[in-house]
Amino acid sequence: MSSNGTGSPKMMRGAKLVALYVLAIAIALALSALLIAVTGGPWRKVFTALIDGSVRKPGRWGDTLAESAPLLIVALGAIISTRAGLVNIGQEGQLAVGAATATYVATQSSGPFVLVLALLGGVVGGAVWAGIAALLKYWRKVPEVISTLLLVFIASQGTGYLLTRTFLLLDDDPNKPNRVQTSAQLDADTRIGFIRIFGNAFPWSVVLAVVLAVVVSVLLSRSTWGFRLTVLGRNPRTAQRIGVPVVLAGASALMLSGAFAGLAGATMLAAGTANYRYTPGFANNVGWEGLLVALVARNRPLACIPVALVFGALRTGSGFLAATGVERSIVDVVRSLLVLALLVPPAIVAIQRRRVSPPPAPVSTDEPVVAVAR
Repeated sequence: MSSNGTGSPKMMRGAKLVALYVLAIAIALALSALLIAVTGGPWRKVFTALIDGSVRKPGRWGDTLAESAPLLIVALGAIISTRAGLVNIGQEGQLAVGAATATYVATQSSGPFVLVLALLGGVVGGAVWAGIAALLKYWRKVPEVISTLLLVFIASQGTGYLLTRTFLLLDDDPNKPNRVQTSAQLDADTRIGFIRIFGNAFPWSVVLAVVLAVVVSVLLSRSTWGFRLTVLGRNPRTAQRIGVPVVLAGASALMLSGAFAGLAGATMLAAGTANYRYTPGFANNVGWEGLLVALVARNRPLACIPVALVFGALRTGSGFLAATGVERSIVDVVRSLLVLALLVPPAIVAIQRRRVSPPPAPVSTDEPVVAVAR
């Protein structure tokens, strides 16, 4: 605390950021209520429905935790690639491929370690899919921001094809309608267990996600690997001069980012998403929203934990809002407005810092250069 009683600059910046969040969310809720009122919906229930659907009604905060876990895992992978100076925006496709790979492993294997093998299959699937973008970048100089995005559409069509053949993923149950394209349901021993507290249930993948956030935070800030990624992201030429293998480090960071997205898809499958089946549209925008979690948290792994909870609450709360009679398309717009409200304050702060930051001091050429012998 400073002597003039106004508080430290850090506290003032924090208070200002909180005020910006409150204002942005209030504006988003007001616009949402106006939109619902114009379309003839119960606009007075916007805020209460979001709260009831995410935390207040029985069992809802357990569902919120379950929705938050894959968002957090995806965000951690996005942070790793960003730290290396690479922009991976293909998490949606990497998650879908990882979930499809996990489904194939789980439905074609047996034994006591099927769940572990399925999760590893998800990791490998996501890593391989991101590895295609890494290969294109370092072999043909294709920007990863383009290749990872385009691979999302290929993953969507490719996994859809897998659900058309019984020898791949399509369920061969004769009692299933022919037009229903889903995989076989995972056996009971291939599912992630649930923790039950005060009438709420959430999968063990929530604990896994939090542990991974702590591990990634420690490795990025306190390990040689994290230091090399940071140098690579800031200046690849400097990284090469200090002995960092640029191609290997960059490709591994991009593949690790995809591995996290694939793991998120595998945990979603084993935790009961789509009734333990792989279906078309399985990713359900989790990859995109996980990337937004990393952006809102400003690429800080531990900060992703509360941000993922907020995004998870938006997902569960918006579903409850739809149950009140609001059209589903309007619900999607409401959720988009709230997500935008979470993105605006960090952007404003970043712009203000860029404006007030002083220009770099000019380098003086008058002072003598002192040679230091090694």
